[in-house]
Amino acid sequence: MKSTEQEISYPITNSYSTLNSRTATTKTVWFVCHGMGYLSRYFLKYFKGLPAAENFIIAPQAHSKYYITQEFKHVGASWLTKENTAAEMDNVMTYFDAIFEREQISNAQNLIVLGYSQGVSVAMRYLASRKIKCSQLIMHSGSIPKELKKEDFEFFNGKAKVIYGTTDEYLNDDRMNLELLKAEHLFGDRLEIIPFDGVHEVNVKLINSIV
Repeated sequence: MKSTEQEISYPITNSYSTLNSRTATTKTVWFVCHGMGYLSRYFLKYFKGLPAAENFIIAPQAHSKYYITQEFKHVGASWLTKENTAAEMDNVMTYFDAIFEREQISNAQNLIVLGYSQGVSVAMRYLASRKIKCSQLIMHSGSIPKELKKEDFEFFNGKAKVIYGTTDEYLNDDRMNLELLKAEHLFGDRLEIIPFDGVHEVNVKLINSIV
């Protein structure tokens, strides 16, 4: 007997989280993609130090949820795996499109897109695919997708920043050097590299200093 794998499309509902409100005093809209093992509502805690009246933060939620402990109490989520990556990324892009449309992000005068850890890959792929205009792209402790090319970001005229911990347990020297070379190739003189003394963790101090 021969087994076959079929594919089907169907509507899906997913959540996302926001911090603060978008009002006349809002100066910056953030679109922040969490790392593996997070839920969006908890990822927002790293942005609570930003002035609430001036910053509106949107955190999309990765679809694939799982228990992260053997006690089956704490739930995390993952954006992508090596399984059906292209199709899964298409789903992520459709989901991001819906958030952008609902929140009217495209008309934000100052849009910052931030990816942390695994969130770097989905944030960068989305920007490259949809040619999203943003003032800053923050790549925090994550890897740049191998398929992205310099011409994918020719439209981008904002600032690109790589933030990473010098003792990050997931990014050894060889891998970090490779990531920095890729970033320099993609963004050239638009790139700023910001190392910090620390491990694989969100650097709140640097986030608060970005604006």
